[in-house]
Amino acid sequence: MIKAHKIRLNPTPEQAHYFTKAAGTARFCFNWALAEWKQQCEAGGKPNAKALKKEFHATRKQQFPWTYDVSKSVVEGAFMDVASAFKNFFGGLKTGKKRGYPKFKTKRKAKPAFYLANDRFEVGDHWVDISKLGRVNIAEKLRFSGKILSARISKTASWWFISITVELPDKPVEAHPLPSVGIDVGLNRLATLSTGRQFENQKPLRTLLKHLRQANKRLARRIKGSKNWYKAKEKLARLHSRVACAREDLLHKLTTEIATTYGFVGVESLHVKGLMQNRKLALSFSDAALGRLLTLLTSKVTSVGGTVVKVDRFFPSSQLCHQCGWRWEEITLADRIFVCQHPQCRWQGDRDVNAALNILNEALRQVGQIDQVVSAVAATTP
Repeated sequence: MIKAHKIRLNPTPEQAHYFTKAAGTARFCFNWALAEWKQQCEAGGKPNAKALKKEFHATRKQQFPWTYDVSKSVVEGAFMDVASAFKNFFGGLKTGKKRGYPKFKTKRKAKPAFYLANDRFEVGDHWVDISKLGRVNIAEKLRFSGKILSARISKTASWWFISITVELPDKPVEAHPLPSVGIDVGLNRLATLSTGRQFENQKPLRTLLKHLRQANKRLARRIKGSKNWYKAKEKLARLHSRVACAREDLLHKLTTEIATTYGFVGVESLHVKGLMQNRKLALSFSDAALGRLLTLLTSKVTSVGGTVVKVDRFFPSSQLCHQCGWRWEEITLADRIFVCQHPQCRWQGDRDVNAALNILNEALRQVGQIDQVVSAVAATTP
């Protein structure tokens, strides 16, 4: 098992300058390799990253001596990134998934980042010792104990981070006899469980949208390239990072609680790309990050031995009564209380809880656990 731990760095101004220089070197080497790759392809050749790296090192000392100021793994990582980019591109052509052709990295748009091999750094207690730089303070200890494979240092807004990849011993995953749950995701409530538990949508983007607009206006009034323009740009980037961190914190806490509490989880598969086509709700859907929520949930539940079953997105979970199966086809988003009109049922309750119960029952049916479906329905009878 391979895991990565991303930790914030606290570099001195001199160390931050080294990071910027290393990121610029990695960007230059990536662009050089990409240009050579295109040129050889146009000439009818079949380039590869290993041959390009050998060609670069043959002329490196005469043409690019400044690349020796940083760790050698910075250059090697750039060629690895080019190879990975073309592998994803050609792999997407074979599988039918569209992957964009690799593009050149620009100084203003590309995220500053560079690669470090495991022999180019050493991790200790609240410090990391990097080749040709020395010790840099890190905000916390490394959480995982195992073989360190590599690291990648990147910059987000005004802060530098190091992501350390660690190989952990594979542990046998045993299924635990935990209860089952169905989850209905939405915009008013981020997640509603079939047990009645509700997780509110904190809407981090909408909360700071006014400040983001002000920061964008402030940036637009500055002369592009000036010191004040860079200051305004950094402030805007810090606001966007604040939004992203608040959203990630919410999603991680929610999915961790569900993964450690329930062993069988039924969720509704979503067509996130289609949801984003709704111009009136696109901002709300992107703010809720429902696709990210389902990805984290699936990863965490399966890692602890649980099971995640996805119900088809066309299943009418909001229209069916979870007890008798009566269908309310005219239900709208304004109807927050589900009222069953079947004369022998007449169940009433929250529409999201009803949808979560329908999702749970459908997920149990898909895996053939009919007995649990009956007991789940009986347990919710008023």
